[in-house]
Amino acid sequence: MMPYLLSLGAGLLVGVIYALIGVRSPAPPTIALIGLLGMLVGEQVVPVAKRLLAGQPVLAFIQGDCARHVLGPQAGKGVPADQRPPDHSPGGHA
Repeated sequence: MMPYLLSLGAGLLVGVIYALIGVRSPAPPTIALIGLLGMLVGEQVVPVAKRLLAGQPVLAFIQGDCARHVLGPQAGKGVPADQRPPDHSPGGHA
């Protein structure tokens, strides 16, 4: 039940922000896609900050997990396997 309430709260916040900047919902496709990109990138701020604070390597995490999350499963393939963080996504090869 809690994820639904959090989702509703996030939706309300986005609705308020849309109203403040004068964008009607549903947003035009370009604005909506840029908003989705912002959400995907914003989701990565917390894990990156946690790694920075813990003194863990961040660059390989950004090039691997973050890139795959934001850009899709083909992203991050150029990172050598020994530098990639473990894949914790469903169906991953950890």
